[in-house]
Amino acid sequence: MKKVVLLLFGILLCNLVTAQETLYLTFEFMKVDNEQEAAYSETEEFWEKIQEQRVKAGDILGWDLWSLQPGGEMQDFQYLTVSIYSDPVKMMDGSSWNNLMDRAKAAYPAMSETDLMAKLNGSAKTRDLAVRIFAQEIATTTGSSAAEMVLGTVAQVDMMKVDLMNYATYEKAEMEVFQPLHQKAVDAGDKISWGLIRFLNPIGSDTYASHMTVSMFKDYGQALNQNINYSEGATPSVTKLMQEGISARDMKYVYMAKLIRMAR
Repeated sequence: MKKVVLLLFGILLCNLVTAQETLYLTFEFMKVDNEQEAAYSETEEFWEKIQEQRVKAGDILGWDLWSLQPGGEMQDFQYLTVSIYSDPVKMMDGSSWNNLMDRAKAAYPAMSETDLMAKLNGSAKTRDLAVRIFAQEIATTTGSSAAEMVLGTVAQVDMMKVDLMNYATYEKAEMEVFQPLHQKAVDAGDKISWGLIRFLNPIGSDTYASHMTVSMFKDYGQALNQNINYSEGATPSVTKLMQEGISARDMKYVYMAKLIRMAR
């Protein structure tokens, strides 16, 4: 069965299941002080092996760590982790963490339970888990393979704010106007994938964003040289739909992200 790549940014992000299944994603945006960079890197190196055991045991489908650009201390977030699920209940009710100590012991059999607990509890000291978002992938391009999701993959993450009453208008434009153009770019080898993600929780007028689009590239060179002609083949009805979609959303922020750790 065909497997696809998600972004992120699952994005974000490499699809590990068949295209017919819906993916659910937990995004965790991290703030890391400059002086904590080395300690945070050690923390995620420790967690990577545990995440591998969680994947092996079926707790999650996958886990990614992304370095965000520009990433300055006054620009909110420096890192993003993404956990991928096939079950939204498992994602949101915390049950995927029920056997954390068992996974930690499997990852580090030589460590005592006391040392493992100290290491797990000490993780929070190296970063501020500033924002957590539960989300659902609602559209994605096809034609990419999981093998293309490798360390060094670059993602462009566009954060969108859409009023609840305008979800249908915005999503229709993304899927009927923009997705075919991104699919053409994927087919031409100009990008790895594109995906549309809707936030499940939190939502509402006080939230920063409600959707994100994630475009995946093999490297920064490909990302910075993307060239999509959004007016190509546009008819009056397509142009109207495009304009309605653009009017329905506020593009809040665009991150560039580089994949630096992953568990599959």
